[in-house]
Amino acid sequence: MDTVLFLSPVDPDGSLAKPALEALAAARELAAALSAPLAVGVFGAETAPAAKAVAGAGAVKHLAVQGPDFGSARYASDAAAWVALVQAAGASIVIAPHTSRTARVAAGATHRLGGRIDTHATSVAASEGKPVVTRWFYRQRMEALLSRPQRPWVLLLDPGCVAPWQAQGAEPALEAVPVALGERERRTAVRGTRAPVGEAQTIRPDAKLLFVAGAGWTKKQPDGVVHSADAEKLILGFLDVAKASLGSSKSLVDQSGEGGQVLRFMSHLNQVGQTGSTPRHPKGLATCCHGEEPHVVGWRFVGERRAVNLDPNCGWARGKADVLYVADAFAVIAKVNALLAAKKG
Repeated sequence: MDTVLFLSPVDPDGSLAKPALEALAAARELAAALSAPLAVGVFGAETAPAAKAVAGAGAVKHLAVQGPDFGSARYASDAAAWVALVQAAGASIVIAPHTSRTARVAAGATHRLGGRIDTHATSVAASEGKPVVTRWFYRQRMEALLSRPQRPWVLLLDPGCVAPWQAQGAEPALEAVPVALGERERRTAVRGTRAPVGEAQTIRPDAKLLFVAGAGWTKKQPDGVVHSADAEKLILGFLDVAKASLGSSKSLVDQSGEGGQVLRFMSHLNQVGQTGSTPRHPKGLATCCHGEEPHVVGWRFVGERRAVNLDPNCGWARGKADVLYVADAFAVIAKVNALLAAKKG
């Protein structure tokens, strides 16, 4: 019989972030479908607050690796904690959130355990008594169902695919799992963290709206002049008042390497579609984008799609947007910013 383990690092304050709670919900559902025992494993500098988040999940084991050495993302210490928790739980299936920290260490830890790993899972279920994972391939154009006989089988679940677990009942006691680290595992030290100030933050995974800017923002406008500075002011102003997340077409972020006009706050991290990300925001607003197929594929999981473009024959008008506004994006966003600012005031 399989044993399902939910495994995740904790946040600096000891709590579990939303992606972790989503992975816990998926692990709980899989364990129930397989009639298999569920275990919980967390690691970090302080794990006590995580016990409140996993309350009522029905786990038979609640394991924790705790200590200052596990507070920051470091491959050597994270891998040691990962292996220790899997072995202590006797887990054959491990479900973890697909975050930058887990993705960095999961493959190496799985290799140490002699198992197999699949990343970017979008759902896990049981079919004929066996676990099955759903995954997208080829830029989210093909969906596949995967199953493996090898154990342990590690699955990294993409954020935004499952409703997060809601704690209920009394918090369980966490069983400490000892992990000894030598000087070799401690030779990498985290000196600090650099993060953008609130006004400069453009990527907000939990935002209700995804605002995507296309290359049209940096092209010549009706007066024959490029208005990149005005574009930056309008876009940042919209992000600030709407608390939206910023996306970009590939053509826009590629301009920085071609010597063209660029938006200074834009990077390849904002790219949506093609080799970029596939966001899962409830709503999306595309501006100055042509709606090419690779771009639209990146919007596969966006619930409601709207676009602003001067060209009524652009790609968004061909059945790819729920609503298309044939208008000047500069004028539209300026008016929207004014309305939102007045409402906020």
